[in-house]
Amino acid sequence: MATRTMPAPNRAASLELIKNFSLEMTGKDIPALIEAKDGIPPGTRINVTFLGNEDLEMRVAAAKAARDLGFIPVPHVSARRLKSKGDLEEFLGRLQEVGAAEHLFVVGGDPAEPEGPYRDSLALVNTGLLQQYGVREVGIGGYPEGHPDIRKEDLWRALEDKSAALAAQGLKASIITQFAFDTAPVAAWIDEVRARGIQAPIRVGTPGPAGVKRLLGFARRFGVGANAMIVKKYGFSLTNLMGDAGPDRFVNDLAAVLADHAPRQDHHLPAQVGLHFYTFGGLLATANWVRHFTEEG
Repeated sequence: MATRTMPAPNRAASLELIKNFSLEMTGKDIPALIEAKDGIPPGTRINVTFLGNEDLEMRVAAAKAARDLGFIPVPHVSARRLKSKGDLEEFLGRLQEVGAAEHLFVVGGDPAEPEGPYRDSLALVNTGLLQQYGVREVGIGGYPEGHPDIRKEDLWRALEDKSAALAAQGLKASIITQFAFDTAPVAAWIDEVRARGIQAPIRVGTPGPAGVKRLLGFARRFGVGANAMIVKKYGFSLTNLMGDAGPDRFVNDLAAVLADHAPRQDHHLPAQVGLHFYTFGGLLATANWVRHFTEEG
C-alpha cells in the first residue's frame, strides 16, 4: 500500500483550526486562571476536571471562577466517582446556582468499579436529570488512538449510543478526544465518526507546551502512542528529553491533513473541528503559546 504524502503546511488552515480553542483546568487552578486571564480570549471554553482528590466545593468554585472571568465553564462529571443520585443532583444544583450548568462534559472516570449507581457516562445521560438543571450541551469522549482497557468496537458503540441518547433527549452533543501525538489516526478517526453519521462538533485533544518528560509520562499513562516516529513528528527527539515542547508541528500537520481530507479541495477544514488543549505545562504557558502561534508569520 502506498504511503500517504503529508500535505504541505497550510497557514490559513492552521489558524482556522486553532481559533475558538478550549482549555482545561483543575479545581486547584483558580490562581493560574486569574494569572492567565488576559491572554485568553473572552468566551473561551474552560473545562473543569473532576479529579478524585478534589471535592465539590473546589469543582464548583473553579467553574464559577471561569464564568466570573468571562469564560464558558464546562464542568466534568465522572460517573463512576458519584456515590449516589443525590451526589449527582447536588453537583448539578450547585453548578446551576453559579450559572455554570449549561455545558457539561461526562466521562466514565478512573475507578474500575463504580462507587455508586452509575457504571458509565451513558448511565448519567440516561438519568434524564441533566436537563432539569439547565444543561443544554453535553460533551463526550473520543479516542482516536484507542483506549488501553476498552476494545475498539466497544468505543465506537459507546460513542454512537451516547450520541443517540443525547439527540433523543434534545441535548446538543460535542466530542473532546484524548490527546494525541500523531495526526494520521486522528484524521482517520474523524473520517470514521462522520461516516457513522455523527455530526457533533469535535475538539481534538492537544497537549499544550510542557516538559518533554512530562508529556511522554502522560502519553504512557493514557495509552497514547509515544514511539520514536510519533514524537519525532510531534517535534522532539526521544534522545533529548530536556526542555519544553510545544505543539506547533502537530497543529500545523493536523490542519494540513484535515484540509486535505475536506470533501471540497478548497483548503478549508472539515466543519466543526477544533482544538482542546490539555494544559500540562500550565494555563499561562498554553495561552502564551497560542498567542505566539497565531501572531507569527
